[in-house]
Formats: sequence, C-alpha cells, structure tokens
Amino acid sequence: MASTVLTPHLFSLHRTHQLHHHRRRLHHHSPNNTDPSRISIIYSSSSLQEIKKPSVSPLPPPDDSEGRDLLSWKSINMPPIRAAKRVVLVRHGQSTWNAEGRIQGSSDFSVLTQKGEAQAETSRQMLLDDSFDVCFSSPLIRSKRTAEIIWGSRGEKIITDSDLREIDLYSFQGLLKNEGKAKYGAAYRQWQIDAANFNIDGHYPVRELWVRARNCWTKILTHESKSILVVAHNAVNQALVATAIGLGAEYFRVLLQSNCGVSVLDFTPKPEGGSPDICLNRLNQTPSSPIAAGSSAGRKTSMRIILVCHGVSESNQEGSIVYSGDGPMNMLGNIQAQKTAELLLDVNVNTIVSGTTTASVETANAISRVQEAADCLGADCVPRYVEMNQTQGLDVENILNQLNKDEVTAELWNQSGKAWKYLLDELNKGSDSEKKIVAVGNPAVHTAMLGHCLKLSKEWIGSFHLDAGSVNVVDFPDGPTGGGIIRCINYTAHLGRWSIPITRSTVDDEEF
Repeated sequence: MASTVLTPHLFSLHRTHQLHHHRRRLHHHSPNNTDPSRISIIYSSSSLQEIKKPSVSPLPPPDDSEGRDLLSWKSINMPPIRAAKRVVLVRHGQSTWNAEGRIQGSSDFSVLTQKGEAQAETSRQMLLDDSFDVCFSSPLIRSKRTAEIIWGSRGEKIITDSDLREIDLYSFQGLLKNEGKAKYGAAYRQWQIDAANFNIDGHYPVRELWVRARNCWTKILTHESKSILVVAHNAVNQALVATAIGLGAEYFRVLLQSNCGVSVLDFTPKPEGGSPDICLNRLNQTPSSPIAAGSSAGRKTSMRIILVCHGVSESNQEGSIVYSGDGPMNMLGNIQAQKTAELLLDVNVNTIVSGTTTASVETANAISRVQEAADCLGADCVPRYVEMNQTQGLDVENILNQLNKDEVTAELWNQSGKAWKYLLDELNKGSDSEKKIVAVGNPAVHTAMLGHCLKLSKEWIGSFHLDAGSVNVVDFPDGPTGGGIIRCINYTAHLGRWSIPITRSTVDDEEF
C-alpha cells in the first residue's frame, strides 16, 4: 500500500528541548501590577474567583491588538513516561438528546441514535487495522456503547473512568436549549459567551472540567500501554486536548469535537526525564467531511479559512531538511493535491492564496481547476470564478538558510504572523458574509499560523503536527475580528489509502 511521507516539524521542532511548551505558561502582567487576581491560575472550581483578563494582552499577535487574551493555566507537569505514547480521543456518536437539541451534561438518559451507531461503525472501520493496547471510556451509556462498537472483538476489557464523564451542568441538564434560555436568561447567556466564568448552582462547570481532565491525564499516562484509545464526550475531550498542550478554560469551544471525531496526541519522553513533550497530531477527524456546512461551537458560521498543506514534491526526498527545495510534485503529491481538490468540490471558494514554490502553485492549480468546473453540468455551464493570489509568506525556503534553530523558529513565527494577518485581511475584504479562502503552503508555516489563530506565542509551534496533503479548517462565526474556531487540524481522511494510519507513531519519522 502506498503511503505518504510524514511531515515532521521544521528541524523536528516538536521534539527539541528548546520548546518545552507545556512548562512555559508564564504569568504576563505589567511590572507595576501586583494584584494577583489580574490573572488567576486555575486550581479547582467553585472556590475560584472570577477569571479576569489582564490589562495588557500577555501574548499579543503581531499587528493584532484585538485578539483573545491568553489566560494562564497552572504550569503543572504531566507525569514522566519511559516510552513514547499515542493517545487517540474519540467523541461518542450522535445521541438521542443530541438529535433533540437537549442539554445532556453528565446525565445518563440518552442513547445512540441509528445515525450515532453508524458513525461509531465508521470509526471502527477507520481504526480497524490500528493497534491499541487499551481502551478507556466514560461510563455513560452513549460513550460506552460507542467504545464497544469501536473496540469490537478485541479481547482486552474496556476500562471505564467516571472522570471521563461529560461536563457537569447541574440544573441545565435535561433542558432543551430554548428552555434553558427562557428559564435562566443571563446565566444561559454567560454559558454561551463566557463559559469559563459560567456559574450555576454554586459551581463553575468548565473550570471543574479542566481540573478533572488534568487528573485523567495522570491515570492515562501512568498506564503501561503505549497506544491508548479514549472514548468520551464533546466537552471533556476538548478539555483533554487543551490541558495536554497547556491551554486554559477560556479555550472552551475553540477546539471542536464532533460526533465520533478523532483527535490524536503524541507524548514523547525527554532523555533527562520529567514531563514529556506533547504534540497534537490531529484534531477532530470526523466520519463525515469537515468541509460540510454547519455550526461551530453551536453558532452558525459562514466565513472560513482552509489551510491546505501542499503535496509532496520530488525535492522533498533529496535534501536533509523536509519540505525544502522547489521541485515539482511527485506522483504521490499529485494524488494528494487531486484528493484535496475533490474534498473541496462542494465549497464555493472565493480566493485561493498559495506560496510561490512549485508544489504550492501546482496544488493551488489543482484546486482551482476543480472549483472552476464544479458548476459545469452541461454545455451551457458558466465556470465558477476563483481569484488566485500568491505570497512568499506561505513558503519557508527563504528562512531555511538560518543555521540557528532559535533564529529559524523566530523568523518562521514572525513570517507566519504576517501571513495570517494577510489571510484575515483577505477574508475581511468586501461585503460577502460567506467568504471562503483556501491557503496553500508549507506545513511548517501552517503549523505556526494555527498558533497565531489561537493567540499563542512561538513556544507553541511544536504543539501541532501537519502531514503533506492535510487540510485544516478555521471558522469565523463572529467574522475575521472575532477569533477563529478550529474545526479540524491535520485532516487526512480524504487521502484514503494514501493517508497516515492514525496510530502510526511520529517519533521515528525517518523509518516510515
């Protein structure tokens, strides 16, 4: 079976000792600000005072003063590990209360719908050939049933853990969403727009969840297994992803988890011991296309940026630095580009922005050809117009001559920040409220732009991994100035047999 080449980060950034991203969660404040409540550290739940935003944005993105302030999450080390581990998170399939629009929380009255059972079966087939050592599951019926379907005939017993249950929403549980809005008014509104500070029945549910998720990681990582399947819920999976890479409760509803969506985290031990390096290998790979129209975090969205990593080129296999050089795509790269173009077929793309390298331009052209022919079903068809632009900001060749890794990282971060701003400006042009922009470029640049989207700093570059031909989708339900909601990272299901197996380790890239 043919397989794509894994995309290690530029200079293997996610494994360098310079980027201990899970340790560097610093307190940023004005030197004259001695008020400890200005940025509170999340220890527990209902006893906490309100999370306050700093008077000065602690990690402002380049040329963007309107971004989300990064609140500090307690700088807790993960338990040390002796060998690399991969953890695959799966959300349960659609439940009866999902279908009804009813608030579930940690209640246990809903079961999988027929669609939910089918989603779980699709996930089972997607993971059928992958090797797992153990399966952890929430004890709630909808999650446990999903785990049983995916786990199939594997002999090992599924381990249920009550800490993997869904977020506790107390009096909200069981209400239809419109009932919650009518009955609780301001509290429901806060749940929608400021979930980290949402309080009900004397509890702060999201903060409680973040603490519980952190406790789950201790149990998961201290298990002797190397390849671990975890089947749980929307909110708790969001919290697991966020706490693993060091993001606080203000990131609730920013990293989407769809029904049966798969997210993958890699944990790599350090030679000196201590907390492992952590990398989000993919986020929310769903049984259905991530491109399909829908909502983001419960809000209808129309504006979108789709980051496409160009296909593998001939020069990728010649040098020692991955994705350097400017050769044309090889056969695998052309397959990846065509598969991506077909995935985007039903998206009415307004603009395609590409890097200037041959692989980026060829990938962009493949997408453009399919887009222009999308509405042509007969002799009288009118080709769809797609604007084509190029920018060197999506290339890395101009910075690879730097010999110092820190210099390369800093230059990559600065360049990607300008590229991200360029894309936001493009999205903001005109009056089209349903604008879709596709950006085709080097995986290293896209990795850094994801960090800018989340309003992080360059220390987070190593927190994400992207493969050649992968697709990353960012929605903007509140417009380009309202912050992005990440629908998926490193989506590769559209590549079919040419995609990377989900449980394939990225630790020994050169062996694949």
